[in-house]
Amino acid sequence: MTKVRIEMNGAGIRALLKSPGVQADIEARTNAVAAAAGAPEDFKPSVYIGKTRVRGSVITASRAGQEAEATDLVLTRAIDAGR
Repeated sequence: MTKVRIEMNGAGIRALLKSPGVQADIEARTNAVAAAAGAPEDFKPSVYIGKTRVRGSVITASRAGQEAEATDLVLTRAIDAGR
């Protein structure tokens, strides 16, 4: 059996992880999670380009959102909407 050698292109991978396509995908996923969690005024999706990749998060944006997450775990349960 022959050995296979794979050489990774680090610069290409970094460029891919910051690309507009990945950014659009992360944005769509965070929007889906926020929508599944509840009212738009209660949960805020955000996407930003970090040092090595695009990152997304959904946070509670109101007291009602905080209470819904604390009592019913609505944001935690909505994670599957981003898959």
